Amino acid sequence: MNKLTTIVISLFIVVSAYASEPVIKETAKPIELTKATFLEKVFDYEKNPDTWKYNGDKPAIVDFYATWCGPCRVTSPILKDLAAEYGGEVYIYKIDVDKEPELARMFGVRSIPTFLFIPLDEQPQMGMGALPKKSFKEVIDTFLLKENSKSSL
Repeated sequence: MNKLTTIVISLFIVVSAYASEPVIKETAKPIELTKATFLEKVFDYEKNPDTWKYNGDKPAIVDFYATWCGPCRVTSPILKDLAAEYGGEVYIYKIDVDKEPELARMFGVRSIPTFLFIPLDEQPQMGMGALPKKSFKEVIDTFLLKENSKSSL
């Protein structure tokens, strides 16, 4: 009888421990864009060919990449981490240049990865090459979100 009681109590403890663990929420991740979704969410260059007008409600990074590109594969997990970290503050979009060559031409993308950094009320800026996470965070904090550099204590 003692063995059965011990097993039941042990089982109760294990089930209680799993039940009390927090539920892991799905985090934000980069959003793949097509021409149609780019025109809707980012910039409708067909309606406004001469004037930049960002359609988003928070700053964004657009990653022009290709699946075969080694440096693009290096930055992909960094962008995924940044999307999770800054999901409520910054959009991170991805555009496959092989699937959307018109978008790549529109922005003069000649090498990949190329990044379009889009603040809310200013002109966007381009960046090229695989950047480390620290550089992305610096651009996000100082250019996109306009946060002052945090001083060390």
